Amino acid sequence: MTTQKQAATGTLMGLALGDALGFPTEFHDVPAILAKCGPWRTMELPVTRGTAYITDDTQMTLALARGIRTAMQRGPLTPLRLARPVRDEFVDWYHSPENNRAPGNTCLRACMLLDGDRPWQDASQIGSKGCGANMRVAPLGLVPGLNEEQRAGAAQLQAALTHGHPTGLAASDLTARAVWLLAQGVDPAGLVGRLRSYAYENRDTYHERWLGDLWTRSQDPSARHFVRRGWDECLAVLERLDSVQRTADPELDPCTYTGDGWIAEEALATGLLCFLLFPGDPLTALRRAACTRGDSDSIAALAGAFAGAHLGADAWPTEWTDRVEHRAELRELGALWDA
Repeated sequence: MTTQKQAATGTLMGLALGDALGFPTEFHDVPAILAKCGPWRTMELPVTRGTAYITDDTQMTLALARGIRTAMQRGPLTPLRLARPVRDEFVDWYHSPENNRAPGNTCLRACMLLDGDRPWQDASQIGSKGCGANMRVAPLGLVPGLNEEQRAGAAQLQAALTHGHPTGLAASDLTARAVWLLAQGVDPAGLVGRLRSYAYENRDTYHERWLGDLWTRSQDPSARHFVRRGWDECLAVLERLDSVQRTADPELDPCTYTGDGWIAEEALATGLLCFLLFPGDPLTALRRAACTRGDSDSIAALAGAFAGAHLGADAWPTEWTDRVEHRAELRELGALWDA
C-alpha cells in the first residue's frame, strides 16, 4: 500500500462520509429523497450544529478497528488474539448511550449474548446474513502485513461474532478483499472479475482455525456444505453485478440492478456498483449510493470505503472531512495503517 496515497485514511473517511450522507435517506424511497434533498447529484452533506452525524455502521467499524489495533499490539494476528478485544469492543458498543442510531437487530441480540462468558459461537446469529457484518469489515482490508489466511479468517471471524450465516461470512471476506485490492492499486475495471475468481477459489474453504465449530449450529450436513452455500449466494450476485457494471444507467436507482442492500451480498454488490459507476468521482458515487430505496447508509458507507481505498485520502474535500463525527479517531487509525 503506497503511503503517499493514504488508502487507509481514505477508506475510513469515505466510509464515515457515506454513512453520514445516507443516514437521513435510509428507510425512504427515491422520490421521497429527491423531494427532501433535491437532485441527487448535488446532495449536500447533512450537518447539524457543525457535525455530520454517522450511524452504527461507522460506530461498529471503529469498534472493529480498535479491536484489531489491540490484538496486533500483542503480536501477530491470531483467532485467540482477535476474538477477545473485538468482542469487548462490540459489547462496549452495545452498552453505549450513543448506540441509538437505528442499529440492526442481529447486532443488538448477538452483542447482548456476547456480554458474558459463553463461547462466541453460541452468541452468533446463525440464520442472519444482514449487512451488519460486512458494513464494518473494511479495516481488515487495510491492515498491513497480513497473509491471505489471516485476512480472510479475521474477516469471517469478526462477521461470525454477530452474523453466523455463511453468506454473511463470505460477503465480509469479499468486502475486505475488495478494499485490499483497491488499496493495492488494482484497476476498478477488473475488480469484479478478481472477486469472482477469489470466490471460486475459496468455495470449499472452511476456516476452522478462526471459526471453530460454528457450522455445527446450522442445519448443514458438513462444514463444506455450509461454506458453499454462502459463497454461491455471493457468486450469484457478483455475476449479476458483472453483467450490468458497464451498462447500468447511472440515473436509475442502483438497487434495481443488484438489490436493496439489507442483506450482506446485496450490500456488497450495490455498494460496489455505485463505486464502479463513478470510479474517478467519489462524491458522485457517494451521492448515488445515498439516493437509493434500500439500506442507503450501508450502501453509501461501502461505496465510500471502496472509493477511498482506490483514490486515497485526497478523494474527500476538507469541508466534508472536517465536519464528520469521529474524524479525529478516523484519522488516527488511518495514519496507523498508512504508515
